[in-house]
Amino acid sequence: MVLIRTMRSPETALIVDDEKHLRLYLRLILSQLGLTTIVEASNGREGIERYKAVKPDLVLMDVNMPVVEGIEALRGIVDLDADAVVVMVSSMATRQVVEDSVKQGATYYIRKDSSKDEIIQIIRNLIQDIWGIQALDS
Repeated sequence: MVLIRTMRSPETALIVDDEKHLRLYLRLILSQLGLTTIVEASNGREGIERYKAVKPDLVLMDVNMPVVEGIEALRGIVDLDADAVVVMVSSMATRQVVEDSVKQGATYYIRKDSSKDEIIQIIRNLIQDIWGIQALDS
């Protein structure tokens, strides 16, 4: 899937994860990469609602969450916006889960046990590929 974006850099992000410490960790990484508005949700239902309200440039979403699972929330977001950039972030990286994520519209998949440097590089590459610009590294 090729997404065409304007040349402006991504500014807004939504982090959907039931683990508060992981939301904070991802928030710090996204801030380091230059995203300025970062909102959070602790389950898939909140994630869909926050997506509707904010229309973020980028979504990082856990697979396993209470209330509404990540794959279901991914479908809900893609139904709202077929061009949504959603990166699934999970400790579950079985081939089936990754394939299901991509089939439902995920742009990419990151394992939670990836190093900070790996996560930064993956997101930096994603920004380069989709927005055609270099992410900040402050």
